[in-house]
Amino acid sequence: MTRTHLPGIIAMAAIVVASNILVQFIILDGLLTWGAFTYPLAFLVTDVMNRVYGVGAARKVVLAGFVTGIICSLIGSQIMLEYGPAVPLRIAVGSGIAFLAAQMTDVSVFNRLRSGRWWRAPLVSTLVGSALDTVLFFTIAFSASIAIFGPDANAAISWAWDGVPFMTIGPLVPLWVSLAFADWLVKLSLALIALIPFRLIVVRLTTKTSHA
Repeated sequence: MTRTHLPGIIAMAAIVVASNILVQFIILDGLLTWGAFTYPLAFLVTDVMNRVYGVGAARKVVLAGFVTGIICSLIGSQIMLEYGPAVPLRIAVGSGIAFLAAQMTDVSVFNRLRSGRWWRAPLVSTLVGSALDTVLFFTIAFSASIAIFGPDANAAISWAWDGVPFMTIGPLVPLWVSLAFADWLVKLSLALIALIPFRLIVVRLTTKTSHA
C-alpha cells in the first residue's frame, strides 16, 4: 500500500462503517434504510481508484472495505436487541459475499471498458456490480429457498418472508423482494448521479498526479 492509496482506503472504510450504522434507520414505510443511500458510494470510490491508480489499487481498496465490513458484522453480532443480534448470521454472510463479489466484478468490468468514453466504464461497471450486489445480498440474507444456515438463523430473518403488496401497491410477494427492488432503484439512481463527482474527482486527482 502506498500513501496515494490511503485516502481511497479511508473513504471506503468510512462508507462501510456509515452504511452499517445507517442501515438501522428505516424510511419510506420500511422499504429502505438510510444505509441504502451511502453504500452505493463504495462503487464511486472503487471506480475513482481504478481510473486514477489502476486495477491493483482498486482491489486493495475493495479488500480494505471487505475487512471493515467483517469487523462491523462481528461487532453487530454481539449487540443483542429485543429480536436477536443486530446483525444476524445470514445478513452478515450475505453482506460479505455480495460486497466482495460485486466490487471485484465492478473492478473487472471497469478495466475492460476503461479505454472508451469517460462515463462508460464507471456507469456500466457500477450498474453491473450494483445488480449483482442486490441479487446476492437479498437472496443469501433473506430468501426462503436458502436453507443451509439452519432454523435458528432463519428465525432471525423470518419477518422478511411475510407476504406484502409489492412496493406497497402491487401483488403479494415476500417482503424481501420489495426491499431488494427498492434498494436496486436507489443504486440505479446513484450510479447516474455519481458520474458527476466521478468526473470532477478524477480530473482533480489526475491533474495533481501529473504535477507531482
